[in-house]
Amino acid sequence: MVYDEKTGQQVANILLERKAVILKPSNPFTWASGWKSPIYCDNRKLLSYPEERTFIKLALSKLINSVFPDFDAVVGVATAGIAHAALIGDYTEKPMAYARTKAKEHGTKSLIEGNLEKEHKVVVVEDLISTGKSSMLVANGVKEAGYQVLGMIAIFSYGFSIAEEASRNAGITFYTLCDYNLLIEEAVKMNYIQHHEVEVLKEWRKNPAEWGV
Repeated sequence: MVYDEKTGQQVANILLERKAVILKPSNPFTWASGWKSPIYCDNRKLLSYPEERTFIKLALSKLINSVFPDFDAVVGVATAGIAHAALIGDYTEKPMAYARTKAKEHGTKSLIEGNLEKEHKVVVVEDLISTGKSSMLVANGVKEAGYQVLGMIAIFSYGFSIAEEASRNAGITFYTLCDYNLLIEEAVKMNYIQHHEVEVLKEWRKNPAEWGV
């Protein structure tokens, strides 16, 4: 869920202006999964812009302090969540580590990279929550490693019901700075898309796996 609507609107503007999110209802993308999609999100682009990067860092830090005030450490999801977890850890002066969806098959065979204490209460940091499958896989891995996972935060979520279901099944609540609905609303205000394209975007979100097939 989006924690603060005003912040969400500001984040939506940043995502669109810096083309971290691109909307193309009439010329859809093809995701790695094979899904046809009128939207493509790459929040890693935000790291290249100091002002926007700082805004996101402060917004995520405010979010984590508000909803998980007793957190002891942050764990970034490899790879896109690593940079944002590092920025939060630096700003909040908390320990930081990162985790993979599965342990390495060589060397130390680690799932989690870092040196956290077992009593640490951790928050998992993502950049994007899509279906929630990989995000919750990492969060569950951190739990199984013996850490108390308070929850998860991310920059953006598509708002898929499958992600909500994955969250409930894992028993891990997530909060985001911005979501699909807010983004579409701001895109209309910015004249980034036309009103008639909104219905296309809404239809896609209802059944993305079958849309455009």
